[in-house]
Amino acid sequence: MKKKICIIVADYYPSISKDLFNGASRVLNQHGIKNFKKIIVPGVFEIPILITKNINRYEGFVALGCVIKGKTSHFGLITKSVSDGLMNLSIINKKPIGNGIIACSSKKQALERSSIKKVFKNKGYESARAIYELLKVFY
Repeated sequence: MKKKICIIVADYYPSISKDLFNGASRVLNQHGIKNFKKIIVPGVFEIPILITKNINRYEGFVALGCVIKGKTSHFGLITKSVSDGLMNLSIINKKPIGNGIIACSSKKQALERSSIKKVFKNKGYESARAIYELLKVFY
């Protein structure tokens, strides 16, 4: 498969983001997809606008990042806004967008969900695998 994929990584939690990216790139490499680009953004809120700007350059996207719940309602606002934005972009543009953004109650939980040691539980791996499977159906 020679489709172009863009992996957008929110780097607010660098070690978590790195593991999510490693999981995503691992599954793409396993399936012979070498034509992917990594773009780093400061936080998950910036991911939908970056996808919008690049929607015609790629056949699929993988959105990666982490939001950890704090003591305010900010967590819910960010996670819902970004999730809704990704779904709307995918539907409107008829392009697969893998949501590998993890929303966690604690940093410990985030580390577990992004661990590259448990690759089949790594949300980066899972979202990239979903995009790979969808691209097989789309094209």
